Amino acid sequence: MVQARTSRHALLFIFITMLIDMIGLGIIIPVIPKIIVSLIGGTLGDAAPYGGWLADAYAGMQFLFAPLIGNLSDHFGRRPVLILALLALGIDYTITGLAPTISWLFLGRILSGAAGGSYSTVNAYVADITPPEKRAANFGLIGAAFGLGFIIGPLLGGFFGQFGPRVPFYVSAGLAFANALYGFVVLRETLPKEDRRPFQLSRANPVGTLMALSRFPLLIALFSVFVLIQLAHDSNPAVWTYYTMQKFHWTIAEVSYSLVAVGVLSVIVSAVVTRYVVQWIGETNAVYLGLLVGGIGFAGIAFATEGWMIYAWMPFSMFMALASPSLNAIASHQVGPEEQGELQGALASLQSLSSLVAMPAMAYLFAWFTSTGAPVYFPGAPFLAAGILLAAAAAVFARAQPAQALSPAE
Repeated sequence: MVQARTSRHALLFIFITMLIDMIGLGIIIPVIPKIIVSLIGGTLGDAAPYGGWLADAYAGMQFLFAPLIGNLSDHFGRRPVLILALLALGIDYTITGLAPTISWLFLGRILSGAAGGSYSTVNAYVADITPPEKRAANFGLIGAAFGLGFIIGPLLGGFFGQFGPRVPFYVSAGLAFANALYGFVVLRETLPKEDRRPFQLSRANPVGTLMALSRFPLLIALFSVFVLIQLAHDSNPAVWTYYTMQKFHWTIAEVSYSLVAVGVLSVIVSAVVTRYVVQWIGETNAVYLGLLVGGIGFAGIAFATEGWMIYAWMPFSMFMALASPSLNAIASHQVGPEEQGELQGALASLQSLSSLVAMPAMAYLFAWFTSTGAPVYFPGAPFLAAGILLAAAAAVFARAQPAQALSPAE
């Protein structure tokens, strides 16, 4: 393992890398509808399905490529994979900014999704440079970069979008290329050659990766917990805007303020709360706390009768952000350094697949319980479902006997 004296600087680079990546993704959110409208020559209503298909293209490619990239990083090392992924993101944003047709826009999203599989390498890098007892805190720090990037990104996108809907894509491309150059200059390799393993194409896909890791029985149970958490999490991006507008008649500005609050709370829980809670009660108990308090928060949001109650329950629901870093740390203890990339690739792949299912499922659930044919009018149904899913995740986690996971793999 890399010496502790280098880990702080490496972790700072990884945090900046993920922050810039997430800013690059978030910066295009406010302008992508106008890009689609200009390319298809239709209305915003016509553009909405294309936006959904673009999101599916991104998630689908991440599902397919995360195991491949994770396995490549176990063979070639983390550094070259991360730098190439950053270059690919820069090319994607450039293509999207220049896209003359909708098919070029899909090409950009496909490339971006494939490069997005490198998140598995980021987590493997963190596992390389972090002692086992501190991994939950550092995984939480990476989660904070995600949240912070999605706060800053849309704000910058709205600003640069004033100069043209394509300008934010060029800004994102510049950030990605600059980050790749920065990584080329300062990023150190963290996987020694003696800890690398031969690349096997049979393992570099979602099915092959899961089969290879199935020799660790605890991991299979933990994968199920990850899937349930992701299904619950995606109730927010799938229906938050529709729910708050439908039930509380919030304006676009009010929805935006609430999403900023969600992002801020997520950053606080990931970067600060996780670090201290794990030190206090341990990884296993931190998972239970995150799942159960998060489930209560989602149920509270589902049954809220006034808009201010959303903010009251929000801190509870955001405690879900405590569970994933702790769970990831437990999972990382099960494999050696030569399989950290494969493990993180499997997790990223499963989470992408879960999003492909959850986003439309939560949307249809909302549509059904707000339709005239519903047995009861209940727009909060997706959030109640999220609470139930987190309770189910806690039950599966309990059956997994994760106490076995607290010692690093030999």
